[in-house]
Amino acid sequence: MEVSVVIAAHSMARYSELRDAVESILAQRYGQVELVLVVDGTDAVADRARREFGDRESVRVHCLPENRGVSAARTHGAELATGDVVAFLDDDAVANPDWIERLVTAYDDHGALAVGGRMTGDWRGGRPWYLPTEFDWLVGVTYPSFAEAGEEVRNTFESNLSVRRDVFLELGGFDPDLGPTAERYRHGEGAAFGERLRAEYGRGVVYAPDAVVEHTVFEYRTRPGFLARRAFQQGVSKRRLSREHTDPDRSASTEGAYLFRLLTEHVPLRLRALVTSPSLRSVGQLCALCVLTVLVGLGYLWAILEELR
Repeated sequence: MEVSVVIAAHSMARYSELRDAVESILAQRYGQVELVLVVDGTDAVADRARREFGDRESVRVHCLPENRGVSAARTHGAELATGDVVAFLDDDAVANPDWIERLVTAYDDHGALAVGGRMTGDWRGGRPWYLPTEFDWLVGVTYPSFAEAGEEVRNTFESNLSVRRDVFLELGGFDPDLGPTAERYRHGEGAAFGERLRAEYGRGVVYAPDAVVEHTVFEYRTRPGFLARRAFQQGVSKRRLSREHTDPDRSASTEGAYLFRLLTEHVPLRLRALVTSPSLRSVGQLCALCVLTVLVGLGYLWAILEELR
């Protein structure tokens, strides 16, 4: 099985992280790996990447004529790829040396159409004491109770998601209207793709937690203001996902079930921990858990009100 890894890049300011991402793919233990680097409209990034990696037979560098957003860039990369499976990696993430091996093993073991792995964090400013693990997903890190190994889920993070290439292209790839661009933040393209996968094939994404990718969590992404904005934006994105691109009842049920679990299971657990072992950290994380949950809900409601205007 040949695997094509697609990395979408845009910013010259993150070229150091991009180099680390590329080198992590070149260092994979699995032998049949192709790397497709799609630069989203920034000639300087493409030129430098060609100078550093363009002479390698297994690397292809392509530059889009204009910025189209990460979803469009990833889908274009899949169109250029030649592998049986296309795997996606962010330009600020580093794959473990056995990442592809673990993904391929999951395909073999489960007859999977899609496999996703676990995201860990490279906390550049240190992990903030007030961030509860239940909201690690706001900064691109998989939260601890996400799923069991081998379980089929709707989607994993797009930066650790792989799909059989023919299936990915048949389903139209990622919806560019749901992904982020240089001008605006949206996030729901992976979930929308997972919904289409289930609708068309009756299958989900097999979760392989031992297929690990480390995501760079820049210091600014852990500040309270950023986390609050991101929680609200996620609520908006979840409503757009529910309204436009999926079975509304199933999508709303998926998102609502997680928020319900936070309020009915995780908050009581943290309250009990606070009573038995009080600390500033436990108080801060409980408050953050409640506030971030409310902000996701407010974002969802705000998007509904926007529809009624």
